[in-house]
Amino acid sequence: MPVQRADARRNYARLLTVAKEAIAAEGPDASLEQIARIAGVGSATLRRHFPSRQALLEAVFRERVETLCAHARERTGRADTRAALLEWLSAVLADAATIRGLATALTRDRATGPDTAHEHCCSEQLTEAGEPLVRRAADEGALAPGVTIDDLLALITGIALATEHHPDPAAEAHRLLGLAIAGVSPHQG
Repeated sequence: MPVQRADARRNYARLLTVAKEAIAAEGPDASLEQIARIAGVGSATLRRHFPSRQALLEAVFRERVETLCAHARERTGRADTRAALLEWLSAVLADAATIRGLATALTRDRATGPDTAHEHCCSEQLTEAGEPLVRRAADEGALAPGVTIDDLLALITGIALATEHHPDPAAEAHRLLGLAIAGVSPHQG
């Protein structure tokens, strides 16, 4: 990757700062033209740095997604595989339910499909990070047969989207996660 000029790095940083604020205030469909205008650059400059809305969303949420991936890796070696998986899913849900735009970014990211996914996609990173947790839990019988990381991430994003206008989205999201976990757990009989 070529080294960016100092002005290009400043423009990127300014665009990212403004985008984070706009998405936090207006959601993931915040006006790209307005973001460029507030950052003091033209729309062509915004498009050079972020060729699509998805690219902008990925950049806005990159640090948070990387932190969630690190949490998954930290939990992978735990003896209680079910608890490790549930802790990580709860952390992903907490962020998706309370960080405006993250659940939508993950949903859009997943909708692009495997043919257009790339290594920096939010959902692709979470899938790779969470897969070992799911595999270990499944191997130990702590997860119903056939449940995949994609299933669990779809549940998380769906719950976050369903609760985003609730008076207490985090609490409602965690309540719904409890109901979903009961549904994906192996049947005790």
